[in-house]
Amino acid sequence: MESAAPALTGAMATGSVAGLLTDLLAAAGWLGAHWYLLAMAAAAATAAGEAVVRRYAARASSQRMALELVASRHFEPATEEIFRHGLQLARASAALPWWAPHRARTVQIRLRADGTAPLRYRIEGPASSERLLAITPFGPDVTVTKATPITDKRRKHTVRAEFVLRGNPVAPLREVPLEPDPLQPLVDAVSDLDAELGDLAEIRLDIQQAPRWALHRRRRQLLAAAHQTARRHAQRSSSWLRQGAGGRDSVLAHLREQLTERTAGAGSARRLFVAPAPRQVDEAQALGKLAEDDQLVRVQLLVVCSANQEGRAQARLAQVHAALDVFAGRSRWAIRGWRLGPWRVGAGHWLYRSSFERRWDLGQCRPPRANWVRMEELTGLLKPPTRHCRLPLLAADVPSFVLGDPQLLLQGTYRSPDGRERLVATYADETFFEVGVGKAGGGKTERALAQAIAWAHAGGGLMFVDPHRDSWPRAMTFLAHDDLMPRITLVDLNGLGPNPHVSSWNPLGMQHGRAPHEVVEAITDAYASALGWDDTTAPRAITILTAALAVLVAVNAAACRAARPEDQATLFHVRALVTDPAFRSAALAIAEDSINEETRSWWRTVFPTLSPDACAVILNPMVRLAANPITHAFLGQPVGAYDIRTAMDSRTIMWVCPGGSGPTDRLLTALLARDLLRAVRSRRDLPEEQRVPFRPYFDELITLTGSAPETIAAMFEDFRKYRVHVHGMTQLLARLPAAVRLSLMQNASTLATTAGSKSAIGPVTAEWGDSPSAEQVATMERFSHYVSMNVRGRRIGPMKVRGPHLDTLFAAQARPQQVPALEQAALTNAGALPLAELTEHATDQLARVTDFLAEHAPTASRVQPSKGYE
Repeated sequence: MESAAPALTGAMATGSVAGLLTDLLAAAGWLGAHWYLLAMAAAAATAAGEAVVRRYAARASSQRMALELVASRHFEPATEEIFRHGLQLARASAALPWWAPHRARTVQIRLRADGTAPLRYRIEGPASSERLLAITPFGPDVTVTKATPITDKRRKHTVRAEFVLRGNPVAPLREVPLEPDPLQPLVDAVSDLDAELGDLAEIRLDIQQAPRWALHRRRRQLLAAAHQTARRHAQRSSSWLRQGAGGRDSVLAHLREQLTERTAGAGSARRLFVAPAPRQVDEAQALGKLAEDDQLVRVQLLVVCSANQEGRAQARLAQVHAALDVFAGRSRWAIRGWRLGPWRVGAGHWLYRSSFERRWDLGQCRPPRANWVRMEELTGLLKPPTRHCRLPLLAADVPSFVLGDPQLLLQGTYRSPDGRERLVATYADETFFEVGVGKAGGGKTERALAQAIAWAHAGGGLMFVDPHRDSWPRAMTFLAHDDLMPRITLVDLNGLGPNPHVSSWNPLGMQHGRAPHEVVEAITDAYASALGWDDTTAPRAITILTAALAVLVAVNAAACRAARPEDQATLFHVRALVTDPAFRSAALAIAEDSINEETRSWWRTVFPTLSPDACAVILNPMVRLAANPITHAFLGQPVGAYDIRTAMDSRTIMWVCPGGSGPTDRLLTALLARDLLRAVRSRRDLPEEQRVPFRPYFDELITLTGSAPETIAAMFEDFRKYRVHVHGMTQLLARLPAAVRLSLMQNASTLATTAGSKSAIGPVTAEWGDSPSAEQVATMERFSHYVSMNVRGRRIGPMKVRGPHLDTLFAAQARPQQVPALEQAALTNAGALPLAELTEHATDQLARVTDFLAEHAPTASRVQPSKGYE
């Protein structure tokens, strides 16, 4: 019995094992028969897991922030700065709670163009990484602002694409230099977007730190593939060797060899073949860029292009794809998907569209297994456009010019990269001062004329000062409109023709109620500026002239109070005041209550002690003015028609042609310039919103500033406050006085230059950081300009434009048959009369003033006649 127990136990164990095997076979048979249940359970578990992961991923993705990076036009980052920014992005991608799925752990770079900006650069990532990403290593050249969500209107046509790395899976992308900017091809691809057609192109690059298990798995796959490749190569080499030995690798060859050996006997030789061993795999070469863990990330590249016109979105995607070829080397970006004849199955197909849109909308990253890159491969995409990137000029950047719009100021014709041309403009209310530089005949005056004519047609007031008068005949054809003629005046001091008509101006006139001290100061400063006087070199001349003008202005104020403005004194009566005791006594008697005690005391005590030749320094310029019949007629009238303050307030279109550049002309120009400065400053009596915009245009600044440098400089410094905006043109900045040149360059809202010598245009290109260089500008064709401008507070340019040509731009506004009527109306509006009539009136004016003094002077003057200079 005892010996039977172990046998029974063994039998039972054997039966248990057999039963277990039977049960397992039965279960396997059942599962084989009901495999669909197992598949359904696995699918249900997978779906449930995916649903949970999606829910938590969507929850994590909802807590995101967006930053917009705007680079200055001088942004030029170093490679190390870009690399550090990439490390920041990789670090920020992991700034999520522990429970967040890996697909939500990403930072996204968004490159977006919709026709409103050349290429907007945004960064989106976890909200907890905002503090990390807000401080970039790029420094002050990049402005980081918190971006608002973008809401797109629905377009009719949209194409989608996901890009995957193709080629050698371990080879890096091409190392693209930073100059020119690697983003240039992308910028060019979207440069012709039309916002009105709904064009949109957006590229999203997701950067994600990969888990180590994924990297190790990828390495194993690459090593296994390398070993398999080595084995295939060995097998192929063995086959080639056997084929080269006569095909002994076949069965028939072996049988033939055996029969040959038996026939020949044991002495026959037998050849042995040894198959070559597979070559040893070099792991570093097989793994390539995946051999090291440092700065290794996974990326996802998604692109969406939309438009409202069929075909434009597809064409845009092709352009973006071509732009990405700049990174192509042994590895390149290719659209993911497969093609079946004319059909392509990719991100836009219904099979993959939901996955694409989920990642697009939520900012999640599920990259293809091949999309492993090192940080230096992404250098070109980790930064905004730099100074080496040529950004296109969009309609949203610089508005298109529309004739008749008072808010716009014409600048020129811009040619976009796609060959389309449009007239561009700046906003009038932020174009404070404008400077045009360039050689003679380069087109700077033509451009200024086009701008002035367009401004006139828009209802604006202006003053075009041209010493040579060439601009007036050029502009008349396009200003000869019935609605413009009442606003146009011509002050022409060239004296052309047998019987010229001349306007009139009395700088001492008080009929408009001007402040006496402002009138005296304006004339004295004009003389001092034109003649080079100052308190050190000519203090006595300034004192004599100031005292004389104070008396004459007081006399004119008395004449206006007496309702006799036609009896006012002019500049030419200074001579009578200082040389004629009777005239001086009567004038001082009338002016005694109007001038201050200091001036009265000077006339009583100082003037009688002056030597006979003391007043020659102030009389000589007036003698020269009187000797010229044009200036004598223009300045010798008691009530002048020229009034720049009224012209400004009434939107007058005024052409002023001083007539030359000699000493007399410079003095007259200085008087006009100083009167303009006085009139503009007098606008402080108006609230700012009531100050009508006015634009003086100064052609040939070298000629004008030679007589009044400090006055012109003050215009560029002060006029903005009074809504008067100066435009100046000159051939050479270097020939302008230092004060004028510094004020011009400091305050210019628009800076333009045509071609010229490198030394002449060097100061302008230096203001632009020598981009473009002086060599590039010097070789431009005629009527081409480089222009920098302010638009909505941003500095735009320098950009190349073609200057407008009047005959082309204003062909529809040309009225040559009405030119005679316009010239007659312009002279009439300026109060121009025949030169002979004005000369006679100016000659008789001293008698009229003397009669007025005799009638209105007190019988017993408290100011005794002096016995000094006679």
